[in-house]
Amino acid sequence: MKLKGSIDAKRLRPRQPRSWGARLGAALSALLATLGVLLAMAGVAGLLGNYPALAELNANKPLAATLTVVGLLMLWLGVRFWRLSRIRLRRARELNMSPHLMKKHE
Repeated sequence: MKLKGSIDAKRLRPRQPRSWGARLGAALSALLATLGVLLAMAGVAGLLGNYPALAELNANKPLAATLTVVGLLMLWLGVRFWRLSRIRLRRARELNMSPHLMKKHE
C-alpha cells in the first residue's frame, strides 16, 4: 500500500531551540583540555631538561611531577566533558517517533 502525501517531514523533525548550554559546555571543556595539555607539557619539560625559563620546576622535581599529573587529569576531564556535550548536541536532532516504530537491532 502506497501512502501519498500523508507524511509530514516537519512533524518528524520539529525545530527546537538551540542548546547554547551544550555549546558553551563544549567550548569550556575544549579550553580545559587545552590547558591540561599545556600544564602536562610544562611538567614534562621540567622533569626532562634544564631550561632556564623553568628554573623553579628544574629545582623541584615533585612539583614538576605533580604539574604533569594535574595536566593529564585536566586533559582527560576536558575530553570527557567535550564528548558528553557533543552527545547532548547531537541528541536534539533525533527523530520524534515512537520507539515501537523504530527498527529493532538484534
